[in-house]
Amino acid sequence: MEPFRVHILGCGSALPTLRHFASSQVVEMRGKLFMVDCGEGTQMQLRRSRIRFTKISAVFISHLHGDHCFGLIGMLSTFGLLGRTAKLDVYGPAPLGDVMRQQMKIFCHDFDYEVVFHDVDTRQQQVVYEDRSLTVETVPLEHRMPCCGYLFREKPTLPHIRRDVLDAYHIPVSQINNIKAGGDWVSEDGERVSNSLLVEPADPPRSYAYCSDTRYIPNLASRIKGVSVLYHESTYTEEYVALAEKYMHSTAQQAAMVARDAEAGKLVLGHYSSRCEDEKILLDEAKQIFPDSMLANEGLTIDVE
Repeated sequence: MEPFRVHILGCGSALPTLRHFASSQVVEMRGKLFMVDCGEGTQMQLRRSRIRFTKISAVFISHLHGDHCFGLIGMLSTFGLLGRTAKLDVYGPAPLGDVMRQQMKIFCHDFDYEVVFHDVDTRQQQVVYEDRSLTVETVPLEHRMPCCGYLFREKPTLPHIRRDVLDAYHIPVSQINNIKAGGDWVSEDGERVSNSLLVEPADPPRSYAYCSDTRYIPNLASRIKGVSVLYHESTYTEEYVALAEKYMHSTAQQAAMVARDAEAGKLVLGHYSSRCEDEKILLDEAKQIFPDSMLANEGLTIDVE
């Protein structure tokens, strides 16, 4: 299978700590790199992770709280200093475009690459990016300002050719594409070999949901049903559920409830409150509801399976 990975660059929340960087991830899909959120320190984390700056083709910003976007202008500047020439697409709520253009006017001069901003409607679930291998959808969330998550869906692939059967029937390589497309094989003697004997089923499409800052939304699970890997903010333990309600964040248990109801393959917890000195308590709370839970951490790479 082609690589589908998530690289955690930062998984802390608003207040800086010595343990965690602000929110940022890179989604790697079939050789393409997509950044999700870009908190302060992101480009330093890119250096540490040895992810190539030049391969990032798009940036998706969930909302305009600083711990999710303060690193963007610095990274754009660095791209220019490194001599980037490839276009960069940036997706986010409309006000980000105005801020970004003003910052670039002041700080980013004479660069050889184009930054194209795409206004995202955080109230709608819709495809905002598509190429031959995947789509990216917005996922409406509920926070103190307009906010959305992003759902990366792999497009279905073609079935696998059974080389042993091809060899047995002496089927030429030139027929492989036709067989993958569903065709049977008819030999020179008129013998028909059914397509079902020539191929094995394609790998199931994989998906990854990034659910940024949000209060607990009971129907969120229906929007991401069957997702392979879910990243859901888990700022607080149940001890601080009142703060979660006040600031429109989620607890680890609430994140686990979303994962359970969505029938997710795996839950990744992140966006830890600075008051939490040991994230294991978050993991323990989540596992009571959804056993296949894990903690995000800087430098962690997660295979989407």
